[in-house]
Amino acid sequence: MYPLNDKIKDLEPYTPVEGGFRIHLDANESFLPLPDSFLEEWSNTLGHLSLNRYPDPAARDLCKAFAEHYQVPEECVVAGNGSDELITVLFTAFLQRGEAFATLEPDFSMYAFNGYLQENRHVAIPKKADYSLDVEQIIQTCEQENVRLLIFSNPGNPTSLVCPREEIRRLVRGVSALVVLDEAYMDFSDQSLLEECQAYDNLLILRTCSKAFGLAALRLGFAVGQKRLVDAVKAVKSPYNVNTLSQSLGTLVLRYPQAIREALEKILHSREQLTAGLQELCRVFPNRFTLLPSATNFAALHMAEGKELYQYLGEQGIAVRYTGGLVRITCGTSQENQVVLAKIREFLENRGA
Repeated sequence: MYPLNDKIKDLEPYTPVEGGFRIHLDANESFLPLPDSFLEEWSNTLGHLSLNRYPDPAARDLCKAFAEHYQVPEECVVAGNGSDELITVLFTAFLQRGEAFATLEPDFSMYAFNGYLQENRHVAIPKKADYSLDVEQIIQTCEQENVRLLIFSNPGNPTSLVCPREEIRRLVRGVSALVVLDEAYMDFSDQSLLEECQAYDNLLILRTCSKAFGLAALRLGFAVGQKRLVDAVKAVKSPYNVNTLSQSLGTLVLRYPQAIREALEKILHSREQLTAGLQELCRVFPNRFTLLPSATNFAALHMAEGKELYQYLGEQGIAVRYTGGLVRITCGTSQENQVVLAKIREFLENRGA
């Protein structure tokens, strides 16, 4: 039998929440389907797509639409098959075997996973007790450990907190490492550095269409930064990494900013409904859990009984996530929010003080 090497022999595939759940509030997707008008317009273009040919390797129309939507230079944008692919590409391109990378824990688990596969040294820098970032400690640790790549999410996943842009600026300027700033949830906040993408020679910003745009199934991600860095990513990525169908529909959606704004308003309204309900539960059941301020499309709960709540909700047919010591609940439809709030109340009542 062919022997697997030590690096992969005990690995298990990433498994999202599966099963017969009636409500899915676990993956931080948008609960809004694309408007029928979008799908109708897109269907009219399908006959003109050359599906027998490879897609545009540069995804030029898609990158142009993204650049116009966010008001950044087109040459500063590269598209990927979701942010996950781009994260893998960045670890492959900017790190050599044995070099150090840093994460700010807790954070998105795929950062550390990619570093492990590339056989890099992981420097895990803890966040403060309140899950905020200690910028001075991060800078000192990165310099002491000779960190070559620092990657973290802002707003944070799973913490839901956003670090002010002036602090992120200080961090980027304070380290010699390449900073990969994952702004997957920044459409729900206002602290982005996208407009300053050309100001730093050690910054790449990641964005996604999976959260605010309702395009999780398309797997569309983007890296934005100085042209020199973006060109390096283009040279390393797979030539035809974004398929023609994803490029076509993604381009169409990005060219309707008003529809995107309307969808975003609905998601933010859902966030207000969910967090208001959780705040009321905090009042009724004091000291049972802490609700972190949300700058994302999910709520994060710190509670001693977090794992038990996660399991209880699963038994009720409601999928949420328990990660990084936090219960993470995606904003859903009004009805879904009401159901999950009722079940959390039920859990708190049944378990007593």
